[in-house]
Amino acid sequence: MKLKLHWQILIALALAVLAGVLTGPDGSLLGIRLLACYEFLGTLFLNALKMLIIPLIASAIITGIAEVGAAEGFGRLGAKTILYYLCSSLAAILVGLALINAMKPGIIDGEPAKDRIGLSEETTTVMEKVKDKGASDVAGVFLRMIPDNVVEAATGANMLGLITFSLLFGFFTSRIEARKRDAIMAFWQGVFDVMIRMTDLVMRFAPIGVFALVARTVALTGFAAFEPLMGFFFAVVIGLLIHGLIVLPLAVLLIGRVNPLLHFKAMQSALLMAFCTCSSSATLPRTLECVMQNSGVSRRVASVVLPLGAPVNMDGTALFECVAVIFIAQCYGLDLTFGVQLTVVITALVTSIGVAGIPAAALVAIALVLGVVGLPAEGIGLILAVERILDMLRTSVNIWSDSCGAVIIARSEGEQNVLANAV
Repeated sequence: MKLKLHWQILIALALAVLAGVLTGPDGSLLGIRLLACYEFLGTLFLNALKMLIIPLIASAIITGIAEVGAAEGFGRLGAKTILYYLCSSLAAILVGLALINAMKPGIIDGEPAKDRIGLSEETTTVMEKVKDKGASDVAGVFLRMIPDNVVEAATGANMLGLITFSLLFGFFTSRIEARKRDAIMAFWQGVFDVMIRMTDLVMRFAPIGVFALVARTVALTGFAAFEPLMGFFFAVVIGLLIHGLIVLPLAVLLIGRVNPLLHFKAMQSALLMAFCTCSSSATLPRTLECVMQNSGVSRRVASVVLPLGAPVNMDGTALFECVAVIFIAQCYGLDLTFGVQLTVVITALVTSIGVAGIPAAALVAIALVLGVVGLPAEGIGLILAVERILDMLRTSVNIWSDSCGAVIIARSEGEQNVLANAV
Protein backbone atom coordinates (compact mmCIF):
# COMPACT_ATOMS: atom_id res chain seq x y z
CA MET A 1 0.00 0.00 0.00
CA LYS A 2 1.36 3.42 -0.99
CA LEU A 3 2.17 5.70 1.93
CA LYS A 4 0.31 8.99 2.08
CA LEU A 5 2.35 12.09 1.30
CA HIS A 6 2.50 13.39 4.87
CA TRP A 7 3.96 10.07 6.07
CA GLN A 8 6.52 10.18 3.26
CA ILE A 9 7.50 13.72 4.35
CA LEU A 10 7.81 12.69 8.00
CA ILE A 11 10.02 9.73 7.06
CA ALA A 12 12.10 12.00 4.81
CA LEU A 13 12.47 14.42 7.71
CA ALA A 14 13.76 11.71 10.05
CA LEU A 15 16.17 10.38 7.42
CA ALA A 16 17.34 13.94 6.68
CA VAL A 17 18.25 14.55 10.33
CA LEU A 18 20.16 11.25 10.40
CA ALA A 19 21.91 11.94 7.10
CA GLY A 20 22.86 15.47 8.13
CA VAL A 21 24.38 14.27 11.41
CA LEU A 22 26.31 11.41 9.76
CA THR A 23 27.66 13.29 6.75
CA GLY A 24 28.31 16.71 8.27
CA PRO A 25 29.49 19.55 6.03
CA ASP A 26 32.45 17.59 4.59
CA GLY A 27 30.99 14.13 3.97
CA SER A 28 31.40 12.64 0.50
CA LEU A 29 30.48 9.53 -1.48
CA LEU A 30 32.52 8.31 -4.46
CA GLY A 31 34.30 11.65 -4.46
CA ILE A 32 31.07 13.63 -4.61
CA ARG A 33 30.48 16.08 -1.75
CA LEU A 34 27.11 15.23 -0.23
CA LEU A 35 26.41 18.79 0.92
CA ALA A 36 26.52 19.88 -2.73
CA CYS A 37 23.99 17.13 -3.56
CA TYR A 38 21.67 18.37 -0.80
CA GLU A 39 21.93 21.93 -2.09
CA PHE A 40 21.29 20.86 -5.69
CA LEU A 41 18.18 18.81 -4.88
CA GLY A 42 16.80 21.43 -2.47
CA THR A 43 17.25 24.24 -4.98
CA LEU A 44 15.67 22.11 -7.71
CA PHE A 45 12.59 21.52 -5.56
CA LEU A 46 12.24 25.21 -4.65
CA ASN A 47 12.65 26.25 -8.30
CA ALA A 48 9.92 23.79 -9.35
CA LEU A 49 7.66 25.21 -6.67
CA LYS A 50 8.25 28.82 -7.74
CA MET A 51 7.72 27.86 -11.40
CA LEU A 52 4.06 27.12 -10.62
CA ILE A 53 3.21 30.38 -8.89
CA ILE A 54 2.20 32.83 -11.62
CA PRO A 55 -0.08 30.62 -13.79
CA LEU A 56 -1.49 28.86 -10.73
CA ILE A 57 -2.39 32.04 -8.86
CA ALA A 58 -3.87 33.76 -11.91
CA SER A 59 -6.03 30.79 -12.97
CA ALA A 60 -7.17 30.00 -9.41
CA ILE A 61 -8.28 33.56 -8.67
CA ILE A 62 -9.92 34.19 -12.05
CA THR A 63 -11.96 30.96 -12.05
CA GLY A 64 -12.91 31.28 -8.38
CA ILE A 65 -14.05 34.90 -8.55
CA ALA A 66 -15.87 34.38 -11.87
CA GLU A 67 -17.82 31.42 -10.48
CA VAL A 68 -18.79 33.30 -7.31
CA GLY A 69 -19.84 36.42 -9.22
CA ALA A 70 -21.95 34.41 -11.69
CA ALA A 71 -23.85 32.48 -8.99
CA GLU A 72 -27.57 33.13 -8.97
CA GLY A 73 -28.93 34.74 -5.85
CA PHE A 74 -25.50 35.82 -4.72
CA GLY A 75 -26.69 39.35 -3.88
CA ARG A 76 -26.92 40.57 -0.33
CA LEU A 77 -26.21 37.20 1.30
CA GLY A 78 -23.07 36.72 -0.78
CA ALA A 79 -21.88 40.24 0.00
CA LYS A 80 -22.28 39.59 3.73
CA THR A 81 -20.39 36.33 3.36
CA ILE A 82 -17.45 37.91 1.53
CA LEU A 83 -17.32 40.77 4.05
CA TYR A 84 -17.24 38.33 6.97
CA TYR A 85 -14.52 36.20 5.39
CA LEU A 86 -12.34 39.22 4.63
CA CYS A 87 -12.73 40.52 8.19
CA SER A 88 -12.10 37.15 9.86
CA SER A 89 -9.01 36.43 7.75
CA LEU A 90 -7.67 39.94 8.39
CA ALA A 91 -8.21 39.47 12.13
CA ALA A 92 -6.30 36.16 12.01
CA ILE A 93 -3.39 37.76 10.14
CA LEU A 94 -3.19 40.64 12.63
CA VAL A 95 -3.15 38.17 15.55
CA GLY A 96 -0.28 36.30 13.90
CA LEU A 97 1.55 39.54 13.10
CA ALA A 98 1.29 40.76 16.70
CA LEU A 99 2.50 37.42 18.11
CA ILE A 100 5.47 36.94 15.80
CA ASN A 101 6.64 40.51 16.45
CA ALA A 102 6.26 40.02 20.22
CA MET A 103 7.82 36.54 20.47
CA LYS A 104 10.57 37.01 17.84
CA PRO A 105 11.43 33.29 17.45
CA GLY A 106 13.87 34.20 14.67
CA ILE A 107 16.08 36.02 17.20
CA ILE A 108 18.03 33.72 19.56
CA ASP A 109 20.07 35.21 22.41
CA GLY A 110 19.82 38.61 20.78
CA GLU A 111 21.22 37.38 17.45
CA PRO A 112 19.42 36.49 14.19
CA ALA A 113 19.02 32.72 13.76
CA LYS A 114 20.33 32.85 10.16
CA ASP A 115 23.47 30.84 10.84
CA ARG A 116 21.72 28.41 13.18
CA ILE A 117 19.24 27.34 10.54
CA GLY A 118 21.72 27.39 7.67
CA LEU A 119 20.34 30.22 5.55
CA SER A 120 22.96 30.90 2.89
CA GLU A 121 22.15 34.35 1.52
CA GLU A 122 23.89 37.30 3.13
CA THR A 123 21.75 39.61 5.26
CA THR A 124 22.94 42.71 3.37
CA THR A 125 21.89 41.16 0.06
CA VAL A 126 18.47 40.24 1.40
CA MET A 127 18.08 43.70 2.93
CA GLU A 128 18.63 45.30 -0.47
CA LYS A 129 15.96 43.08 -2.02
CA VAL A 130 13.47 43.83 0.74
CA LYS A 131 14.24 47.53 0.50
CA ASP A 132 13.41 47.45 -3.20
CA LYS A 133 10.26 45.39 -2.78
CA GLY A 134 8.73 47.03 0.28
CA ALA A 135 7.94 50.70 0.10
CA SER A 136 8.56 52.67 3.25
CA ASP A 137 5.17 54.31 2.97
CA VAL A 138 1.67 52.92 2.67
CA ALA A 139 1.05 54.64 -0.68
CA GLY A 140 3.77 52.55 -2.30
CA VAL A 141 1.96 49.34 -1.36
CA PHE A 142 -1.24 50.42 -3.09
CA LEU A 143 0.60 51.76 -6.13
CA ARG A 144 2.04 48.29 -6.70
CA MET A 145 -1.48 46.86 -6.59
CA ILE A 146 -2.34 48.73 -9.82
CA PRO A 147 0.39 47.91 -12.37
CA ASP A 148 0.81 49.89 -15.57
CA ASN A 149 1.75 46.66 -17.37
CA VAL A 150 0.35 43.41 -16.02
CA VAL A 151 2.75 41.22 -18.05
CA GLU A 152 5.72 43.17 -16.73
CA ALA A 153 4.23 42.93 -13.21
CA ALA A 154 4.11 39.13 -13.45
CA THR A 155 7.58 38.72 -14.94
CA GLY A 156 8.98 41.28 -12.51
CA ALA A 157 7.46 39.45 -9.52
CA ASN A 158 5.02 42.27 -8.69
CA MET A 159 2.51 39.70 -7.49
CA LEU A 160 0.24 42.28 -5.86
CA GLY A 161 -0.37 43.78 -9.30
CA LEU A 162 -1.02 40.38 -10.85
CA ILE A 163 -3.44 39.44 -8.05
CA THR A 164 -5.38 42.70 -8.43
CA PHE A 165 -5.65 42.20 -12.18
CA SER A 166 -6.80 38.59 -11.71
CA LEU A 167 -9.48 39.62 -9.20
CA LEU A 168 -10.85 42.27 -11.57
CA PHE A 169 -10.62 39.99 -14.60
CA GLY A 170 -12.50 37.22 -12.79
CA PHE A 171 -15.21 39.55 -11.52
CA PHE A 172 -15.92 41.18 -14.88
CA THR A 173 -15.79 37.82 -16.65
CA SER A 174 -18.94 36.96 -14.67
CA ARG A 175 -20.61 40.12 -16.00
CA ILE A 176 -20.36 39.52 -19.77
CA GLU A 177 -22.79 37.56 -21.95
CA ALA A 178 -22.97 33.83 -21.33
CA ARG A 179 -21.42 32.64 -24.62
CA LYS A 180 -18.27 34.72 -24.21
CA ARG A 181 -18.10 34.06 -20.47
CA ASP A 182 -18.21 30.31 -21.02
CA ALA A 183 -15.38 30.46 -23.56
CA ILE A 184 -13.15 32.47 -21.22
CA MET A 185 -14.02 30.27 -18.26
CA ALA A 186 -13.26 27.11 -20.26
CA PHE A 187 -9.78 28.46 -21.05
CA TRP A 188 -8.91 29.51 -17.49
CA GLN A 189 -10.45 26.38 -15.99
CA GLY A 190 -8.28 24.37 -18.36
CA VAL A 191 -5.20 26.29 -17.24
CA PHE A 192 -6.16 25.73 -13.61
CA ASP A 193 -6.69 21.99 -14.14
CA VAL A 194 -3.29 21.69 -15.84
CA MET A 195 -1.60 23.61 -13.02
CA ILE A 196 -3.26 21.37 -10.44
CA ARG A 197 -1.74 18.34 -12.17
CA MET A 198 1.66 20.02 -12.35
CA THR A 199 1.44 20.95 -8.67
CA ASP A 200 0.58 17.37 -7.83
CA LEU A 201 3.64 16.21 -9.80
CA VAL A 202 5.95 18.63 -7.97
CA MET A 203 4.51 17.63 -4.59
CA ARG A 204 5.25 13.97 -5.30
CA PHE A 205 8.90 15.01 -5.03
CA ALA A 206 8.29 16.96 -1.80
CA PRO A 207 9.81 14.19 0.37
CA ILE A 208 13.03 14.42 -1.66
CA GLY A 209 12.98 18.22 -1.42
CA VAL A 210 12.37 18.11 2.33
CA PHE A 211 15.13 15.54 2.77
CA ALA A 212 17.64 17.67 0.86
CA LEU A 213 16.73 20.99 2.52
CA VAL A 214 16.69 19.62 6.07
CA ALA A 215 19.76 17.41 5.60
CA ARG A 216 21.71 20.42 4.34
CA THR A 217 20.65 22.48 7.36
CA VAL A 218 21.50 19.74 9.88
CA ALA A 219 24.82 19.05 8.15
CA LEU A 220 25.79 22.72 8.44
CA THR A 221 24.33 23.61 11.85
CA GLY A 222 23.61 20.39 13.74
CA PHE A 223 20.50 20.64 15.92
CA ALA A 224 20.79 24.40 16.52
CA ALA A 225 18.13 24.98 13.85
CA PHE A 226 15.39 23.38 15.90
CA GLU A 227 15.35 26.01 18.66
CA PRO A 228 14.07 28.85 16.45
CA LEU A 229 11.87 26.36 14.59
CA MET A 230 10.09 25.42 17.82
CA GLY A 231 9.62 29.11 18.57
CA PHE A 232 7.98 29.51 15.15
CA PHE A 233 5.82 26.43 15.76
CA PHE A 234 4.49 27.73 19.09
CA ALA A 235 3.91 31.22 17.66
CA VAL A 236 1.60 29.70 15.03
CA VAL A 237 -0.14 27.40 17.53
CA ILE A 238 -0.75 30.21 20.04
CA GLY A 239 -2.02 32.46 17.24
CA LEU A 240 -4.45 29.80 16.02
CA LEU A 241 -5.69 29.22 19.58
CA ILE A 242 -6.23 32.95 20.19
CA HIS A 243 -8.13 33.35 16.94
CA GLY A 244 -10.12 30.14 17.30
CA LEU A 245 -10.92 30.30 21.01
CA ILE A 246 -11.15 34.05 21.63
CA VAL A 247 -11.64 36.15 18.48
CA LEU A 248 -14.21 33.97 16.68
CA PRO A 249 -16.26 33.11 19.83
CA LEU A 250 -16.39 36.83 20.68
CA ALA A 251 -17.73 37.53 17.18
CA VAL A 252 -20.42 34.86 17.64
CA LEU A 253 -21.32 36.26 21.06
CA LEU A 254 -21.26 39.99 20.27
CA ILE A 255 -22.41 40.05 16.64
CA GLY A 256 -24.44 36.84 16.41
CA ARG A 257 -25.77 37.24 19.98
CA VAL A 258 -25.72 33.48 20.67
CA ASN A 259 -23.67 31.28 22.98
CA PRO A 260 -20.38 30.24 21.24
CA LEU A 261 -19.94 27.27 23.60
CA LEU A 262 -23.19 25.75 22.35
CA HIS A 263 -22.05 26.26 18.78
CA PHE A 264 -18.67 24.66 19.54
CA LYS A 265 -20.42 21.56 20.92
CA ALA A 266 -22.60 21.42 17.82
CA MET A 267 -19.53 21.50 15.56
CA GLN A 268 -17.31 18.98 17.39
CA SER A 269 -17.55 16.14 14.88
CA ALA A 270 -16.86 18.43 11.90
CA LEU A 271 -13.87 19.98 13.68
CA LEU A 272 -12.46 16.54 14.48
CA MET A 273 -12.89 15.47 10.85
CA ALA A 274 -11.13 18.64 9.66
CA PHE A 275 -8.27 17.96 12.08
CA CYS A 276 -7.81 14.42 10.75
CA THR A 277 -8.26 15.09 7.02
CA CYS A 278 -6.56 18.52 6.72
CA SER A 279 -9.13 19.34 4.03
CA SER A 280 -11.87 21.95 4.24
CA SER A 281 -13.44 20.60 1.05
CA ALA A 282 -13.50 16.99 2.25
CA THR A 283 -15.09 18.11 5.52
CA LEU A 284 -17.76 20.25 3.82
CA PRO A 285 -20.60 17.66 3.86
CA ARG A 286 -20.12 17.11 7.59
CA THR A 287 -19.82 20.85 8.21
CA LEU A 288 -23.12 21.46 6.41
CA GLU A 289 -24.81 18.74 8.44
CA CYS A 290 -23.56 20.09 11.78
CA VAL A 291 -24.40 23.71 10.98
CA MET A 292 -27.92 22.95 9.75
CA GLN A 293 -28.97 20.11 12.07
CA ASN A 294 -27.06 20.92 15.25
CA SER A 295 -26.75 24.72 15.13
CA GLY A 296 -30.09 25.35 13.44
CA VAL A 297 -28.89 27.52 10.55
CA SER A 298 -31.27 27.48 7.58
CA ARG A 299 -30.38 25.71 4.35
CA ARG A 300 -30.70 29.04 2.49
CA VAL A 301 -27.83 30.56 4.47
CA ALA A 302 -25.72 27.43 4.93
CA SER A 303 -25.80 26.53 1.23
CA VAL A 304 -24.24 29.89 0.33
CA VAL A 305 -21.88 30.56 3.24
CA LEU A 306 -20.25 27.15 3.69
CA PRO A 307 -19.58 26.08 0.07
CA LEU A 308 -18.10 29.53 -0.52
CA GLY A 309 -16.08 29.34 2.69
CA ALA A 310 -14.49 25.95 1.99
CA PRO A 311 -12.26 27.30 -0.82
CA VAL A 312 -12.24 30.99 0.15
CA ASN A 313 -12.16 31.43 3.93
CA MET A 314 -8.75 30.34 5.21
CA ASP A 315 -8.11 32.15 8.49
CA GLY A 316 -5.59 29.60 9.71
CA THR A 317 -3.72 29.54 6.41
CA ALA A 318 -3.54 33.34 6.28
CA LEU A 319 -2.17 33.48 9.84
CA PHE A 320 0.38 30.76 9.03
CA GLU A 321 1.60 32.59 5.92
CA CYS A 322 2.09 35.86 7.77
CA VAL A 323 3.94 34.29 10.71
CA ALA A 324 6.17 32.23 8.40
CA VAL A 325 7.27 35.23 6.32
CA ILE A 326 7.99 37.48 9.32
CA PHE A 327 9.85 34.58 11.00
CA ILE A 328 12.14 34.14 7.99
CA ALA A 329 12.75 37.90 7.91
CA GLN A 330 13.69 37.80 11.61
CA CYS A 331 16.13 34.98 10.96
CA TYR A 332 17.97 37.30 8.57
CA GLY A 333 17.98 40.04 11.20
CA LEU A 334 15.69 42.29 9.16
CA ASP A 335 13.55 44.88 10.93
CA LEU A 336 10.72 45.13 8.44
CA THR A 337 9.17 48.57 8.03
CA PHE A 338 5.45 49.21 8.39
CA GLY A 339 5.12 49.36 4.60
CA VAL A 340 6.71 45.93 4.13
CA GLN A 341 4.63 44.37 6.91
CA LEU A 342 1.52 45.89 5.36
CA THR A 343 2.53 44.25 2.08
CA VAL A 344 2.79 40.91 3.89
CA VAL A 345 -0.67 41.41 5.44
CA ILE A 346 -2.36 42.31 2.14
CA THR A 347 -0.65 39.54 0.18
CA ALA A 348 -1.36 36.92 2.86
CA LEU A 349 -5.02 38.00 2.88
CA VAL A 350 -5.43 37.74 -0.89
CA THR A 351 -3.36 34.59 -1.41
CA SER A 352 -5.19 32.75 1.36
CA ILE A 353 -8.26 33.20 -0.86
CA GLY A 354 -6.55 32.66 -4.20
CA VAL A 355 -4.70 29.40 -3.51
CA ALA A 356 -6.86 27.81 -0.82
CA GLY A 357 -8.33 25.09 -3.02
CA ILE A 358 -5.08 23.71 -4.38
CA PRO A 359 -2.73 21.00 -3.10
CA ALA A 360 -0.01 22.29 -0.76
CA ALA A 361 -1.80 25.66 -0.71
CA ALA A 362 0.16 27.13 2.19
CA LEU A 363 3.49 26.08 0.66
CA VAL A 364 2.79 27.82 -2.64
CA ALA A 365 1.33 30.85 -0.83
CA ILE A 366 4.40 31.29 1.41
CA ALA A 367 6.71 31.13 -1.62
CA LEU A 368 4.50 33.79 -3.23
CA VAL A 369 4.52 36.14 -0.23
CA LEU A 370 8.29 35.74 0.20
CA GLY A 371 8.75 36.75 -3.42
CA VAL A 372 6.50 39.79 -3.02
CA VAL A 373 8.62 41.25 -0.23
CA GLY A 374 11.95 40.13 -1.70
CA LEU A 375 12.87 37.35 0.74
CA PRO A 376 14.58 34.12 -0.43
CA ALA A 377 12.53 30.95 -0.48
CA GLU A 378 15.26 28.86 1.19
CA GLY A 379 13.58 29.05 4.61
CA ILE A 380 10.59 27.02 3.40
CA GLY A 381 12.43 23.72 3.90
CA LEU A 382 12.58 24.04 7.68
CA ILE A 383 8.98 25.22 7.92
CA LEU A 384 7.96 22.02 6.13
CA ALA A 385 9.33 20.04 9.08
CA VAL A 386 6.37 21.11 11.26
CA GLU A 387 3.92 21.92 8.48
CA ARG A 388 1.82 18.76 8.80
CA ILE A 389 0.89 19.29 12.46
CA LEU A 390 0.17 22.96 11.84
CA ASP A 391 -1.93 22.00 8.81
CA MET A 392 -4.20 19.90 11.02
CA LEU A 393 -4.68 22.78 13.44
CA ARG A 394 -5.21 25.51 10.87
CA THR A 395 -7.71 23.42 8.89
CA SER A 396 -9.77 23.05 12.07
CA VAL A 397 -9.63 26.83 12.54
CA ASN A 398 -10.69 27.31 8.90
CA ILE A 399 -13.76 25.11 9.40
CA TRP A 400 -14.57 26.72 12.75
CA SER A 401 -14.48 30.16 11.11
CA ASP A 402 -16.77 29.00 8.29
CA SER A 403 -19.32 27.72 10.78
CA CYS A 404 -19.12 30.86 12.94
CA GLY A 405 -19.73 32.90 9.79
CA ALA A 406 -22.82 30.84 8.99
CA VAL A 407 -24.21 31.49 12.50
CA ILE A 408 -23.45 35.22 12.42
CA ILE A 409 -24.91 35.72 8.93
CA ALA A 410 -28.00 33.65 9.77
CA ARG A 411 -28.63 35.85 12.81
CA SER A 412 -28.11 38.98 10.68
CA GLU A 413 -30.80 37.63 8.35
CA GLY A 414 -33.22 37.49 11.28
CA GLU A 415 -33.17 33.73 11.94
CA GLN A 416 -34.34 33.02 15.49
CA ASN A 417 -33.84 29.25 15.60
CA VAL A 418 -30.05 29.36 15.55
CA LEU A 419 -28.78 27.25 18.47
CA ALA A 420 -32.28 27.39 20.00
CA ASN A 421 -32.32 23.61 20.50
CA ALA A 422 -28.61 23.14 21.20
CA VAL A 423 -27.73 21.44 24.48
